[in-house]
Amino acid sequence: MAEKFQATIIGGGPGGYVCAIRLAQLGIKTACIESRGTLGGTCLNIGCIPSKNLLNLSENFHRAKNFSKIGIEIGEVKLNLPKMMQNKDKAVMTLTKGVEFLFKKNNVTYFKGIGKLKSSTEIIILDKENKEINIQSDNIIISTGSEPVALPGTEFDEEKIISSTGALSLKSVPKKMLVVGGGYIGLEMGSVWSRLGSEVHVIEFLDHITPGMDKEISNEFMKILKKQGINFHMQHKVENIKKNSSGAIVLTTDKDGNKKEFDCDVVLISVGRKPNTKGLNLENVGVELDKKSRIKTNKNFQTNINNIYALGDVIAGPMLAHKAEDEGVAVAENIAGQSGHVNYDTIPGVIYTTPEVA
Repeated sequence: MAEKFQATIIGGGPGGYVCAIRLAQLGIKTACIESRGTLGGTCLNIGCIPSKNLLNLSENFHRAKNFSKIGIEIGEVKLNLPKMMQNKDKAVMTLTKGVEFLFKKNNVTYFKGIGKLKSSTEIIILDKENKEINIQSDNIIISTGSEPVALPGTEFDEEKIISSTGALSLKSVPKKMLVVGGGYIGLEMGSVWSRLGSEVHVIEFLDHITPGMDKEISNEFMKILKKQGINFHMQHKVENIKKNSSGAIVLTTDKDGNKKEFDCDVVLISVGRKPNTKGLNLENVGVELDKKSRIKTNKNFQTNINNIYALGDVIAGPMLAHKAEDEGVAVAENIAGQSGHVNYDTIPGVIYTTPEVA
């Protein structure tokens, strides 16, 4: 007979694990399903934490290389990239293990595997040995996060054409890196590899970087990055990317129709992220999606099926870890019969979708 839970979260990222822990604290029998094998989602494993770790380490390396300019002589400064990556991996492991400890402390049942809906109250879990586990749940929370978007006609190989995931684990410093997209994720990674010795070029379709942010801040930010040595090519559209033996050639067109080719060792495509809603069997169960494949929810994070909730990157709104965490607490409190503390009606500029909105 299938084990039964009062609430089950599919996805163990910032939204999912926070929701699971809060549910358990409120006395609800809770399970969490995570396919990665480690908890923490994109943020802890291949996002915020490792990127900030490398930003810090690369900044220290850059400063050390320039100590002689301020009268501090320490000899030749050398980069040990494998050791730097080990430091980053250790930081990630420490935090993911910490979340797993919190699951044990709060009696959250942790399933390592791929979860998908069988019905509105049943979930099938496929573990790493391809064994199926069936569980039942009164409430189901979808918190499966997002993944990088590739350009049309290109695929990530994480060697020559890479996403932010590949940019966190390069085995050597590329002589020349081309970053497609002037958002904060691509600029973070471009900054890391620029400090470590790579010649970095950024291609951006718009006339400014960090779209959606304050224009004045964007301009000042670009000045800082230019001083760091990063090259910017604004109002350029990528037409084609072709891999070759040494890396890739990227063909672009500027606003006046002029074409330009860029030779590089690595192309980092950072043009956005999309929700992870495929493979969950949502359509067959009847959970409604919008045109961007996001799950439609009301202000209580319920889908059109009342006992199925969604939060984080799979619903409308900024794809940010702290947003997902706050939503996770709100969903847990709503399920427990309390008043979830997030109310988007009172937050200016934040729009949520309801099951009735197309």
